[in-house]
Amino acid sequence: MNLCQDAAVLFYPTTMRSKYSQYYNKSLVEHYYVIVKNMTSEEVKKRKEQTNTGLNTLNIVIVILCTIIILENLLVLIAVFRNKKFHSAMFFFIGNLAFSDLLAGSAFMANIFLSGAKTFSLFPVQWFIREGTAFIALAASVFSLLAIAIERYIAITKVKVYGSTKTCRMFLLIGACWVTSILLGGLPIIGWNCIDNLPECSAVLPLYSKNTSYVLLLSSALFCFLL
Repeated sequence: MNLCQDAAVLFYPTTMRSKYSQYYNKSLVEHYYVIVKNMTSEEVKKRKEQTNTGLNTLNIVIVILCTIIILENLLVLIAVFRNKKFHSAMFFFIGNLAFSDLLAGSAFMANIFLSGAKTFSLFPVQWFIREGTAFIALAASVFSLLAIAIERYIAITKVKVYGSTKTCRMFLLIGACWVTSILLGGLPIIGWNCIDNLPECSAVLPLYSKNTSYVLLLSSALFCFLL
């Protein structure tokens, strides 16, 4: 660790404050880049001043793809909810998948526009929301596919697929998908983070601990639900 990093650690005693009070400390993001990304104060300052560079070619392509994803899934949602013929279990699951994919497209588009120099204008709580929303949307998309697989299995193995009680079960299954996704994506903002110990932060997942327990939990949950 260089002298700049040592100084940042010494003069930024996050352990002396409440972890949650740091959620609205905008300078925390700058300290993260100095300590974890090995950037000097001058480099951070230059990054902050690059506000008018615009989007690069890759980001423009991603934004276009996200826009297409949003529009396509919006059309699916409109078709499902306006056409009474589609008011069945299978199509409700498809609508749920479309909504989660729409949210994923929106989250990634927001991530693009809030990255780069604009990252330094974010409070840590906004950073957690930016990253957490993407995790929630991706998890919900995977769990929606699982719900569709379960529904297809029931349709094949049982003659009468859905009565009134089983319709309730369908909505409970969809609700469980979202509750589980929100819990997984919301763990860092709840407190599973390294905000009070920046040297332990991950260089890949900003403000997330190097401790692989969160990544393993998220990956294991998605893998188990896929099985």
